[in-house]
Amino acid sequence: MHEIRVFADYHTHTVYSHGMGSIRENVEAAIEAGLEKIGIADHGYMHLGFGVRYENFDLMRNEIERLKTEYREIEILLGVEANILDIEGRIDVDEHIRDIVDYVMAGYHFGSRPTHMVRGSMNHALNYIKPLNHLSKEYNTRALVNAMKRNEIFIISHPGAKASIDLDRVAKAAIETDTALEINSSHGHLSLEELLQIKDTGVKFAIGSDAHRPSDVGDFTDALQRVEKAGISQQQIINSRR
Repeated sequence: MHEIRVFADYHTHTVYSHGMGSIRENVEAAIEAGLEKIGIADHGYMHLGFGVRYENFDLMRNEIERLKTEYREIEILLGVEANILDIEGRIDVDEHIRDIVDYVMAGYHFGSRPTHMVRGSMNHALNYIKPLNHLSKEYNTRALVNAMKRNEIFIISHPGAKASIDLDRVAKAAIETDTALEINSSHGHLSLEELLQIKDTGVKFAIGSDAHRPSDVGDFTDALQRVEKAGISQQQIINSRR
């Protein structure tokens, strides 16, 4: 298998959520790693633990516009890793945020504040208690599928991490909505087994570092090992080339 080169890291975090570095530091790390594009995708504001404060999206946009004039050798993008909030597929991206960001990622996170508090909190609990994960599989699957159908989502982040899903149904919806599924280099999902399960469906993938420190920006080692073992072709990965 020929070597695959990842030219863009769309999934990095900064101090605006729970990352340890600034936007500038992530940009400089991306340049050092030889990337052509760097995306800042901090958590949506409905995450109770480390979501971006709503008003800070404007600050992030302004900061990135300033950095673009300094670092012309790399494309700097503002994204958001939105939270999928309910079975209907709502996410914490309103019209204002949609206008500010360049792209939207979305995924399931324990700390998100559900729109239906009782049912959503119950689902959080079922996802958190491993022996009960199977009880939340249908809810999680419908939430991801509906999120893709309801919203314009670029990438589904770490599908299968934190929440059990019917991967075949999620992949089918991803194909229908032209959404990429992430091969996350930090979380282990999509796993090798998951990649083997859906690699021949025609679904697209995106490799992401999910970096929470500047030193991890552009580190795709674990993800690329899974890609190679699964026999995923370069054409299936939206942010790679030979």
